[in-house]
Amino acid sequence: MSFDEIIDRRGHLSGKWDMMEKIYGVAADEGLAMWVADMDFKSADPIQKAVRDMLDHGVYGYIGDYRPYKAAISWWMLNRHGWRVEPEWVFTTHGLINGVGLTLETFTNPGDGIVLFTPVYHAFARIIKSAGRKVVECPLVLNNDKYEMDFTTYDAQMTGNEKMVILCSPHNPGGRVWTERELRDLADFCKRHDLLLVSDEIHHDLVFNGAKHIPMPLAAPDIIDRLIMLTAPSKTFNIAGTHTGNVIIQDETLRARFAATMAAMGISPNNFGVAMTTAAYSAEGAVWADALVEYLDGNRKLFDKGINAIPGLKSMPMEATYLSWVDFSGTGMTREEYKSRVNKTAKIAVNYGSTFGKGGENYLRFNIGTPRALIKEAVDRMQKAFGDLQ
Repeated sequence: MSFDEIIDRRGHLSGKWDMMEKIYGVAADEGLAMWVADMDFKSADPIQKAVRDMLDHGVYGYIGDYRPYKAAISWWMLNRHGWRVEPEWVFTTHGLINGVGLTLETFTNPGDGIVLFTPVYHAFARIIKSAGRKVVECPLVLNNDKYEMDFTTYDAQMTGNEKMVILCSPHNPGGRVWTERELRDLADFCKRHDLLLVSDEIHHDLVFNGAKHIPMPLAAPDIIDRLIMLTAPSKTFNIAGTHTGNVIIQDETLRARFAATMAAMGISPNNFGVAMTTAAYSAEGAVWADALVEYLDGNRKLFDKGINAIPGLKSMPMEATYLSWVDFSGTGMTREEYKSRVNKTAKIAVNYGSTFGKGGENYLRFNIGTPRALIKEAVDRMQKAFGDLQ
C-alpha cells in the first residue's frame, strides 16, 4: 500500500476526526486532526485479508483455539525484539488501559501510591485516580533535549506508600528510547523501594535508526518477580479500535494472581482482535512495519524542520513513536494564546501538554502518523499562524 493515500475518516465514528470540533472547536471540514494516537493509514494487507476471510465466512462465534494467536505473539517478540515469551505467560485484555486497570486491581489497594515519570501518557493518571489510587509524579529531567530519570531525587520522594511504577517505554510523549543503563537503574529503584513495575511497551516497534528498544525483561532479568509487561499490535498496525492488548507475566506467582482477576471479571479476547493480531505478527506484517517506520521517519524530519524554523518553537528529537512533543515556551506567549493560534488560526487539533502531568505545561503533542501531504499542510499552517515571529 501507499502511505501517501489520503483516506477521509470523517463521518466514520472516528474519535480523532469526528470529535475534534466538540473538544477543540476545530471543524472537521477544515481542520487537521493531530491529537488521538491512531494513524490515518490503512492497516497492513495481511490484516485486511484476515478480516475479509472472517466476513466471507460470515459466522462470528466463540473462539476455541488460541494457540495460533499466542504463537504469533511469541514469534513476533522473539524475532523482532529478541525476547522469548511462552504462550502461557500471555493474557489478553481489552486494550492496554484496561490492562493497566486490571494490574491496579490485582496488585494494589485503594490509597496506594502509583509512580509515574511525568510528563507521560495522560490515561495513566486518569485510570489511577479512577481506581482510588494516588498518582505520585516523579518529574523527568530535560538534559540536552532529552528526558532523563533522576533516581536520586525520586528516592527522596518515596514515602513507603508507593506500591507500583508504570513506565512508558518507549516514552510517550517525549519519544525517548530508554537505554539499557536507564532501565537497569529503574530496576534497582524498584528493588530499593519494593515496587512492582508495569512496563507499557506499546510503541516498541516504532523506533528510528540510531536507537534500540530493549524489552525490560532483557535489561533487568533479575526483577522478573516484580515485572508486568504490556504490549499490543495496536500502535504498530493501526488497529487500536480492536481494543486488544497483552499483559505478559513471566513470574508464576504474579501470573496466578492476575489470572484470578481475569477469571473473576470474565475477560476474554474478541474474534476480530485475535484474527488481526495473528495476521499482523507475521513475516508479511514485519515487512509492512519496517516500511511504516521508514515513512514515519520522513514525516518526523519534515515536521521537525518546519516547526523548528518558527522562532520560539522547538520539537523534541524523536527516537520512537509518531508523536511529536513541541515546546512553545520560547514564544513568550501565554498558554491560552499559543493554543488559540494552533486551534483557531492553524485549525489543528492537538493534545495539550498539561494533561500529561508535571513538566508538560508548555508543550503540545502532534500526531504525525498521517500522509505526508497533511504533514506539509500542518507545517504550512503553523508557520502562517506564527508568522509574526518570523
